[in-house]
Amino acid sequence: MKQMKIGKSGIEASVVGIGAWAIGGDSNWGPSDDAESIRTIHRARELGITLLDTAPAYGLGHSEEVVGKALQGRRADYVLSTKGGLRWDNCEGALLMERDGVRVLRNSRPESLAWELEQSLKRLRTDYIDLYIIHWQAVPEFPVPISDTMGFLLKAKKEGKIRAIGASNLSVENFKDYVAAGQLDLIQEKYSILDRAAGDRFFDLCGRYGVTFQAYSPLERGVLTGKYKPGDPVNMAGAKRNIKWYQPEYLPRIVELTGKWEPLCGKYGCTMTNLVTAWTAAAQGKDSSVSVLIGARTAAQVEENAGGGGLSLEAEDFASMLKDAEAVS
Repeated sequence: MKQMKIGKSGIEASVVGIGAWAIGGDSNWGPSDDAESIRTIHRARELGITLLDTAPAYGLGHSEEVVGKALQGRRADYVLSTKGGLRWDNCEGALLMERDGVRVLRNSRPESLAWELEQSLKRLRTDYIDLYIIHWQAVPEFPVPISDTMGFLLKAKKEGKIRAIGASNLSVENFKDYVAAGQLDLIQEKYSILDRAAGDRFFDLCGRYGVTFQAYSPLERGVLTGKYKPGDPVNMAGAKRNIKWYQPEYLPRIVELTGKWEPLCGKYGCTMTNLVTAWTAAAQGKDSSVSVLIGARTAAQVEENAGGGGLSLEAEDFASMLKDAEAVS
């Protein structure tokens, strides 16, 4: 498993991380087996995955609770990432979404983040978080200056409650406001070989300011795993329902695309998931690695995910995969 630095924080983590959204369980993912989730987290570490990402909003606290149980007696073995800036327990903030009858609101005001951070520390059963990420950014309906948010984060870092600062789902203007206010170590954005827009916006900025780019949904909710064949039925409920690549007009193209890449799997002795993961990790260029975050809630899934973390593609293979994907997307 390759390792990488997280921004300028001095923290080193595995290139592939495990995402714990599905572990929280909700209508997107369905119920989870907590015991299996804990086995998954432990198996990830055995395979060299040290980066573990969760958030309060994943299952309304349940994902953090499960992660906290998994880390008992093993806290030092993991680089733990969680988030703040979303509340569902009060009515103050701008609506992000409503799911399962619960309204989730954006609120990145310092006093709200202070409360959230303490709750996360309790659920995670730890006294520090390695990487604390603002999950979604403020909007005009409930404005919060990023300088105010960063002021709180820098204070929490000075107090030893967090070790590094991150932000997710942000604009270029947001990015510039963060780096103007203090050291930003990581941004977490949706990115895949099929959806490269966030890289176009941020790769150069990340290189300029020493910020790690972390990709979530690199497999597009599983469509890039290569498991779908022509005519296969797809359950469009839950997490897949808003992914355009599963729609009838796109899925045959994706099946054809992954079929083109099968010879590369043979060449590298890897699975399609490994191949796509390795491409994503290399997407920023030879001088930087993209941190690749892949969700898992079974040991088998994390075993599949880990293989791409030690794989390096030849330049011509990287380029040919990109050319193929450009023709589809």
